[in-house]
Amino acid sequence: MTNYSLNHLQELEAESIFVMREVAAQFENPGLLFSGGKDSIVMVHIARKAFWPARIPFPLVHIDTGHNFEETLIFRDEMVGKLGAKLIVGSVQEAIDSGLATEETGFSASRNMLQTISLLSTIEKYKFDALLGGARRDEEKARAKERFFSHRDEFGQWDPKNQRPELWNLFNGKKKIGEHFRVFPLSNWTELDVWMYIRRENIELPSLYFTHERQVFKRDGMLLAWAPFMMLKDTEQLETRTVRCRTIGDMTCTGVVLSEANSIDDIVAEVAASRETERGNRADDKRSESAMEDRKKEGYF
Repeated sequence: MTNYSLNHLQELEAESIFVMREVAAQFENPGLLFSGGKDSIVMVHIARKAFWPARIPFPLVHIDTGHNFEETLIFRDEMVGKLGAKLIVGSVQEAIDSGLATEETGFSASRNMLQTISLLSTIEKYKFDALLGGARRDEEKARAKERFFSHRDEFGQWDPKNQRPELWNLFNGKKKIGEHFRVFPLSNWTELDVWMYIRRENIELPSLYFTHERQVFKRDGMLLAWAPFMMLKDTEQLETRTVRCRTIGDMTCTGVVLSEANSIDDIVAEVAASRETERGNRADDKRSESAMEDRKKEGYF
C-alpha cells in the first residue's frame, strides 16, 4: 500500500479546490472577485485546476474605482483574454455620475470606500448569490473573524456575531431571497504561503510586485505612489524611489515599500523576514481601529 501524504501547500490547494467546488454545487449564480492582485490571481489559477478541462464556471468580477494602477488593468485584460473568461466590471465612476455615491474631497480623499456601493449594485444587477474572494485571515483582525462561507443579508451586510458553524468541512449555503454569500477559499493561507505557491506554480504577476522606479511621496508614515488625481500637501514632495507593491488596490490608499526584490525568490525571502503585515501599508485601514470591520459590515469585500 502506497503511503501518500500531502505537503503544506498541497493541503492548502486541495482545501481551496474543495471550497470552490462546493460553491459551484450549492449556488446558482456565483462570481469570482478579481482585483488584479496576487491573491485573486492565485484564486483564478486554483479555479482553473478545480474545474479543468472545463472553463472556470463563473465570471470574473472587478470593481473598478477609476483610480487603479494602469499595470493592473493591463494585466487584468490580458489574463481575461488568455482564459477566454467573462469579465464583469462594476464602475465607481458610474456610481458617482449617477448620484449613487458622493466622491470624497480633500488631501486624503479616496474612492476605496465607494467600492461597497458599486459592489452591491453589481450584485443586484447580475443577481449573484455568491462571490468568491481572495481575502485571508492573516491579513487583518476583522478578516480573521470570517468563515469560509460568509453570509450577507438582503442589504449586503455582514454580522460578525451571527455566523454559521463550519464543522468537518460542512458548509451551509442556505439563504433567503435577496441574500448572498461571500466565500473565501484562501482563508487559511498566509502571505508567505501565497508567495511560495506562486513560486511553485510559476504564476505570472503584474510588474508592480517587483522592484521598479516610481514617483512617490511620504504621508502618515507610508510611501504612496503618485498619480495626477492625488493632491499633495505643502509639506509633501515627490521623489523617485526604488519600490514595489506588496498589496494592490486603489492608488489613493495603497502604500508601496522600498525594495530591491526583482524575483519571486527575493520576494519570498523579503516576506519571510518582514515583521509587518502587508495591510500595514494600506491607508484605508488606518482611518480607525475598526476601519475594516466597519466597511465589511456595510458590504465591503
